Amino acid sequence: MNDTTSAPHSGARHTFAKSGIYLTVFVTGAAVMVIELLGTRMIAPFYGASLYVWSSLISVTMIALALGYFTGGRWADRATRTGLSLVISLAALLTLVIPWATRPVLLATDPLGLRAGAFVSALVLFSPSLTFLGMVGPFAIKLATSRLDGIGSSAGSIYAVSTLGSVIGTLVLGFFLFPLVGSRETLIGLGLVLFALGGVIALYERRLSDRTIAALPSLLLAVLGLMLLPAVVGAGHAYSGAGKFAIRSEQESLYGWVRVIDEPARNLRMLTSDASVIGAASISKGTNALTYQDIVELIPAISPHIRRALLIGQGAGHMAMGLRDKYRIVTDTIEIDPAVDDAARQFFGFTPTGTAVVGDARYEIRRLTGPYDLIILDCFTGGSEPSHLLTQETLTQLRGMLAKDGIVALNFVGYADGGQNPALASVAQTIGRVFPSQSVFVAEPGDDFGDYIFLASEKPLNVATPSLTPQQSDWLRARLVSVDRSRGVVLSDNLNPLEHLQTRKAEHYRHMIVEWLGTDLLVR
Repeated sequence: MNDTTSAPHSGARHTFAKSGIYLTVFVTGAAVMVIELLGTRMIAPFYGASLYVWSSLISVTMIALALGYFTGGRWADRATRTGLSLVISLAALLTLVIPWATRPVLLATDPLGLRAGAFVSALVLFSPSLTFLGMVGPFAIKLATSRLDGIGSSAGSIYAVSTLGSVIGTLVLGFFLFPLVGSRETLIGLGLVLFALGGVIALYERRLSDRTIAALPSLLLAVLGLMLLPAVVGAGHAYSGAGKFAIRSEQESLYGWVRVIDEPARNLRMLTSDASVIGAASISKGTNALTYQDIVELIPAISPHIRRALLIGQGAGHMAMGLRDKYRIVTDTIEIDPAVDDAARQFFGFTPTGTAVVGDARYEIRRLTGPYDLIILDCFTGGSEPSHLLTQETLTQLRGMLAKDGIVALNFVGYADGGQNPALASVAQTIGRVFPSQSVFVAEPGDDFGDYIFLASEKPLNVATPSLTPQQSDWLRARLVSVDRSRGVVLSDNLNPLEHLQTRKAEHYRHMIVEWLGTDLLVR
């Protein structure tokens, strides 16, 4: 009698246990991807959203998961019916403290440089929580396996559900959560969710072992997490405004921390994205403060036929407004970051003179209708390189959008090394594959590091044209430089080592920005 009545209850408990295991690995699988993706947003304001940062995060994630699988398997074999709740609660606590630890860790790793600093920061900040999340899988497989001949099916199901959780976590974070909630708040919320999950599992483990003490470690960790919560919520660093800089605006977007920073002593207002300055103007008059843009604004004087332009990389919008004010040129603009577009309109007086598009240029240029007399490609800042915008294929696309006798102007930040720098030479080599003629200007003569402006066209441009004043011609001729193309390679969608070639540039630029703005502005 007892056997027949207890069997259904046993089956129900087994079904409930299986469902709980699948829910656990689904949530922890999602947590792994959320931490990995948000890791770049925690590090990027200081080290940039470069390939090195992504490589560091991916490598650290794989290292942590491998360590978690190994350690979790050993622990699961030695445990009886408990332990999973403790693993998840430890992962929760270590996730919760990431926002609190970010600033001191980034400052401590700064002397290591871009590549080592990014890797060590990722290792210290994210590997502890990811390791414990990796331990969940082996525990779950052991709990879900009742017979030896079912271990393959159990393991396959566990990892399938965990992977599905990672997919859902990635999509929810990228498509919905991150645009509405900041990275720090998301990590805090994730830590609390993991604490709740650990608490539920602790109660279940207590029932299995019939010992109240089985739930005690998870309960103590949850209490510790709640005690630390006020400090974690208040973590980071809000710049006080004291000193020589004042933050006028700050917004976290999908692409970086976008700030408007004033330096009153120099009458300077800057628009920055992470650690790159993408626009600058005088505070009093709002006029452009970047010399390379003055070179670009002389192009219509060299070629007076220009009536319609396209600016890729809107930034603060000064080039579009300058072309309108000086030459009545209508300029369409493309800007990938809506936060940059908002800041340009609110703090730099940007008003579109043509169609203003917010989106990735490589996709958006397929939807624009030319022809354009002038196309300005201004996306290559001192920080990370959008390498996909400087390939033979992209330049061929842009050439197809040009009117007869049209010009492409490309701003590139880097070293010259007497015209021998491989990155600069590769840009010249790539342009040479698409355009018969090109001229190269440096923003500041005598500086080896700076902005280099490439003007590409069907026929040579004459900087001594009568449409320029003698002073303008002399000013441009003083900035003409020669680049040895043989030192470079053709950049393509298939092979594009630009970011590797620009490592020294990225290191130097970051050092300059840290010295100028200081860590108080760059690290939250």
